[in-house]
Amino acid sequence: MNPLHLLDLYLDEDCPYFDETAELLRIQGEGTMKILTREDGVSACTEELVEWLKLKGLSVEFLPSGIQFGPGDAIIVARGILRTLFKVWRVSQTLLSITSGIATATEKLVRIARRVNPNVIIATTRKTHPGMRYFELKAVRAGGGTFHRNSLSDSILITQNHLRVSGEPPEFETLRSIEIEPSSAEGSLSLALKADLLLLDHSAPEELRGLVPKLRKINPKVRIAVAGDINETNIGDYAQLADIIITSSPYYAKPLNLTTKIERM
Repeated sequence: MNPLHLLDLYLDEDCPYFDETAELLRIQGEGTMKILTREDGVSACTEELVEWLKLKGLSVEFLPSGIQFGPGDAIIVARGILRTLFKVWRVSQTLLSITSGIATATEKLVRIARRVNPNVIIATTRKTHPGMRYFELKAVRAGGGTFHRNSLSDSILITQNHLRVSGEPPEFETLRSIEIEPSSAEGSLSLALKADLLLLDHSAPEELRGLVPKLRKINPKVRIAVAGDINETNIGDYAQLADIIITSSPYYAKPLNLTTKIERM
């Protein structure tokens, strides 16, 4: 997946033929485009955007991914032909508002969880928006998180649906780690020895406080992951009990409030 090709697709959607406003105003010459933030946040995916803007003939200064910024800071400053700046403006601002919003939300989750458990891993699902997976996964990393898995091809996760279809799993012969999502507390106890990681979905912290020690006693090497409606209000409770917290919430974070200022040089 080439992120620059994705950006070209976004631009083709936004400007399939001509920029009618720039044509009407007969805009010519060179200028600067500054993408500015109106609030605190964490930058994400600026490297890909900068590479793409340079291919459009622009020179660019930028904040690298993972940098914290505050109101009034410039995330991107691009210089070049004004007609090009007006063409790429909306795609650039929209991408950064989404990705930086995800990075900012992830950073907050990581910060809250690690106050309780410094070693806990915050990982996101593959429930990304269509056509945005590359950028959304990178944004999570920019915020200090990681992703549980990128696709069906990169890991083994035996879900409740798999278990309903296949029944009790046999002894495994694979070089990959085995992740299992049991359908109940009883199921997790029976599967603990077969799993490298147990994914406990939609289990309340009160239930986990009694269950997790039993699982670790059965299999001291098993890793415990939790998922299901975990957000900044309750992530601290789960961080006390789990090795990994899996959530989709950063993908649906509110985009950051950015603005763009274009001026003639």
